[in-house]
Order: sequence, then C-alpha cells, then structure tokens
Amino acid sequence: MPAKKKESPDSAGATVTAPRLAVRKTYKLFIGGAFPRSESGRTYVVADSKGQFVANAAQASRKDARDAVLAARAAFGKWSGATAYNKGQVIYRVAEMLEGRRDEFTALEVPASEVDEAIDRLVWYAGWTDKLAQVVGGANPVAGPYFNISSPEPSGVVAVVAPSQPTLLGLVSVIAPAMATGNTVIVITDAPRVAITLAEVLATSDVPGGVVNILTGSAAEVAPWLASHSDVNGLDLTGVADTKLALELEQAAAETLKRVRRPAAGLDWTADPGLAPMTAYLETKTVWHPKGL
Repeated sequence: MPAKKKESPDSAGATVTAPRLAVRKTYKLFIGGAFPRSESGRTYVVADSKGQFVANAAQASRKDARDAVLAARAAFGKWSGATAYNKGQVIYRVAEMLEGRRDEFTALEVPASEVDEAIDRLVWYAGWTDKLAQVVGGANPVAGPYFNISSPEPSGVVAVVAPSQPTLLGLVSVIAPAMATGNTVIVITDAPRVAITLAEVLATSDVPGGVVNILTGSAAEVAPWLASHSDVNGLDLTGVADTKLALELEQAAAETLKRVRRPAAGLDWTADPGLAPMTAYLETKTVWHPKGL
C-alpha cells in the first residue's frame, strides 16, 4: 500500500500534513549480470548538480574487483566466440532499450540530445562488428607458395577507468568499442547514477552476464588492483586525470604486459571516434597455409 502522509493538529486545531520522507535509491554494483552490494558493506552519498543528496552508492573494494575479473573472464569465451553479426545484434539491442528508457536519463539531468548521441554511437559500433576484420585484417603478399592471412582477435578482459562525472555519451564511448571487438569490460566510475542506470539497460537487453561489469567508487583505490591483475589484458585510462596515478597504473600494467590506452585529456565525445578505440584492444593473428593443398 502507498505510504500515507502523517497528519496532526496545530496549535489552532487545524490539521497539518507532514511532508513525506523520501526514500533514496541505493545504486549497487553490476557484476556478472547481477546487482550485488559491495562485499565491504561500504556506501557513499551521491549528490545531484545542485549539491542535494539524492542517492546512495556502493563503494567497491578489492574483493569486488576480483569478482568482476572472474565474471568478465568467465564471459569472455562465449562473447568472443559469438559471430560478428550476433555481437552487432546485441549492441543494437542495447540501443533499442536505451531508446525506450530515455526518460530515466533525462531525469538524471542528461540532456535529451546527449541521449540521442549515445544511442547513435551504439548503433555505429553495432555496425562495425562485422566490418572491422576486413578493414584491419587481410591477405599479405609473401614470396613463396603460401597464403598469409592476418585477422584481428580480442585481447580479453579490459579494465576501464571512466571519465570523472561521466556523461552518458562518454560512458558508452568507452564501453561499446571494447564490446564490439569481442572483449569483456570492467568499468570503474565515481558517478554511479548514469552508470548503474545504464547497467539496468544492459541487464534487460541481450548482453550476456559478465560481458560488462561496473564498479562504483574510487579509481585510486580499485584501479591499481586491476592494473596489476594477471587476468586483465587491457587498461583504459581515459578517466585518470592524476598524472602520478596514471604513471603508477601504467607501471603496474607493464608487469603483466597489458595493452594500455591513455588518450589525451579533454576528449570531445561528440567527435568521430575513429577506429583507435576498437583497435587498441585487438591482437593480430597471422596464419600461413601452403597453396595447392
């Protein structure tokens, strides 16, 4: 039953209606297709653009990061093995679901024009899934009776530090290219409202559990564990503004030979992203085969 407003008489005997106590939403983590609380039990308060406290969010820990890696690795085989056409269908489905839930994002102060751009960006990446191999791979000329063919393959699990206070378009622009190339993704963000609402879109679309995992909290606390984790294959430092932290993460990633992407500051998310965000986490496999057999 809906909550009733409390009524009480004032000093003159008139009935006064007390204001209803708002129930703040708690934004949980998104790991393996589920929404668990942090194992540490920690939360932090989230404010809107006016500085008003509007929600609570889970504070991810080292254990949560490990759980996200396990989920992403478990999902990698199925996702990377899916056909390019099927991956495109799944990403397009995310765009469809986002189209149907645009009001939720505008209620979170995301401009309607940006929601449109995020949807278009998802459709753009969905269209690339079955074309990228032809663009960045191909047959190589060799001196001998052999076929020499190069084809791109996903690196594996990619950890992404999302831009601070990420826009919806910025968040989509760091998740979609890794998904489109067959990688699984772990995102760290300190602004959970848009990120976890996007996770709710992913959870109700056709994205298999574990393909995208979102950890809310401090990148300075969680990112070092992912940078040094031997089962993480790539690291996207788009959201790391602290140059000292970025250097430490790059050095930690070098210990396990990760691919690291560190774009220049001040990215224009509305600009054409090009192929770099997709090719950053691809490996090239070259196959030799004798002719005539």
